[in-house]
Amino acid sequence: MSIFIDNSTKLLVQGITGRDGSFHTKQMIEYGTKVVAGVTPGKGGQQFDGTVPIYDTVYDAVQATGANTSVIYVPPMFAADAIMEAAAAGVKLIVCITEGVPVLDMTKVYPYVKEHGARLLGPNCPGLITPGQSKVGIIPGRICLAGNVGVVSRSGTLTYEIVNQLTKAGIGQSSCVGIGGDPINGTNFIDCLAAFEADPQTKAVAMMGEIGGTDEQEAAMFVKEHMTKPVVGFIAGQTAPPGRRMGHAGAIISGSAGTAAEKIDAFKAAGMGVAQRPVDFVDLIKARL
Repeated sequence: MSIFIDNSTKLLVQGITGRDGSFHTKQMIEYGTKVVAGVTPGKGGQQFDGTVPIYDTVYDAVQATGANTSVIYVPPMFAADAIMEAAAAGVKLIVCITEGVPVLDMTKVYPYVKEHGARLLGPNCPGLITPGQSKVGIIPGRICLAGNVGVVSRSGTLTYEIVNQLTKAGIGQSSCVGIGGDPINGTNFIDCLAAFEADPQTKAVAMMGEIGGTDEQEAAMFVKEHMTKPVVGFIAGQTAPPGRRMGHAGAIISGSAGTAAEKIDAFKAAGMGVAQRPVDFVDLIKARL
């Protein structure tokens, strides 16, 4: 089992002919992902790499191929329209890799996607992977190993770091999900924790948060009240000075609500394991499996 994607996922790529879209499409195909279509307006009727048909619209691609998942590699100014086009075409999982999508755009996109019954992952995220089955986005497949630990993170780089350490220790992953670090994103920690709780393959969860906002505190409350599986958490940015943005748009402390200390206290109060450093995950997860 897995969460959100598996070997039945049929993927279309929005922006397949761009630099990032073409590079990562080849990577996904090499990993074994079923890439059934690409979308680039004005290039309908062509083929990507001689194998993947390209369509002018997402609607055309879905109608022709039955694609149920989309990944978006378009510039920020076009990302909101791309997300809403996918939702309107009936795509059920939309993964937006694009960084720099205006927050004001997301205030319109978020309710639109919900109204159409779709799930959005991102924007500004690395995507997700179910090792050995399918990857959607930019997570390197070679560092992943199929297994029973769920991974969810606001940071793409930390996702790779933790996954690589788990794999080197022989601890495989059920699914790895990067939810992104923007202030408004489609899928949050609680969505992923609930999915891992319901997934019979997942036996423990590694969760990487960061300073800013209150998502980690809300996730900790969810763990305390609803999770039967062990969860180990880490907060990035513990030494960041208050008031300074640290890379991710959401990683900025406002008042006392987003501090690392408050989030770590919430983890401990929920009975979660707390990693002081990313390297601590391996031993903490091992002790709970």
